This record gives sequence, C-alpha cells and structure tokens, in this order.
Amino acid sequence: MAIEEATYKVVETDGRFETRDYAPHILAETVVDGSLEDAGNSAFGRLFQYISGENQTHGKVAMTAPVGQQPAQEKWAVSFMMPATYTLGTLPAPADPKVTLRPIPARRVAAVRYSGFWSQARYLKFKAELESWIGAKGLTVAGDPIWARYNPPFTPWFLRRNEILIPVNIK
Repeated sequence: MAIEEATYKVVETDGRFETRDYAPHILAETVVDGSLEDAGNSAFGRLFQYISGENQTHGKVAMTAPVGQQPAQEKWAVSFMMPATYTLGTLPAPADPKVTLRPIPARRVAAVRYSGFWSQARYLKFKAELESWIGAKGLTVAGDPIWARYNPPFTPWFLRRNEILIPVNIK
C-alpha cells in the first residue's frame, strides 16, 4: 500500500549522501520525554489518534511518511507529515493539546539513507557520517538533525528505509 511521502527535489547525489530541496509542508507534532529509541513509541500513539479522528472535526487524515524525530530542549519532537492537500486552515485542529500543527517552509537538507534497525547507535553513526560529509562539502548546518523513518515496525530490518536529514543553508 503506497503512502504519500515528503516532496523533494534531489540537488546533488554523492554516494549515499544527497542534498535535497523540500517543498513547504505541515507537521502534526508532539514533544515527549525519554530516550531517542523510546520517544517514537511513546509519541506515535498520540499522533496516530490525531490522524484517526481525535480532532475537532473527528475526520481522518491519511498516514504519510516519514515519521520524524528531532531534539527539542532535552526532549524529543516526534512528527507526522500532513498530506500536501491540506493547509493549516483546512487541517482539523487536534483535540489533544499535546499535539500541535507546525508549518515548515521550503528548505534544503543534507541526507543520508540507510536500512536496518532503529537504534541510537545507528542514528549516531550515520549522523556523524552526514555531519562529516556536510563539513567536507563546505555546507553550513541550519537546524537540528531529523531522524526520518519510513516503514512500520513490522517491516523486516533489512527492508527498512531510515534517513538522517540535516537542514543546511543554500550556498
């Protein structure tokens, strides 16, 4: 079953690294405590309830990919990208005050894709590799790293698509 993914244009490919230009989009987001590995699990249910109708109109919103996770002042912000057909004005307001809607402007990101298990060790390994590549390319980091996961947890580890995305300034 195909689901909508974030829209982007590849600017440059260098092995498994890319720079991409992402279109503006909206996130449904919640902030949670916990470890990097546990944050996604504790936030997922809250966000899934929002898209399943726990909102002011009781309307369902289609699932999209990726599920994003990034640092947020000693906590983790976990997000679902909203389908591109919505605007802030047409998305149903969350019933849960811990879920917020946040517009993301168009931006350039550096990305590295990898497969495998969702673990802090793998996140840190690929984040370090991407940061090294960004430095070697002379790019300037413009935001916090985002851990993007594209598959449900029942997907075999070797088929999972994971990415680290780091916003960078356009040269």
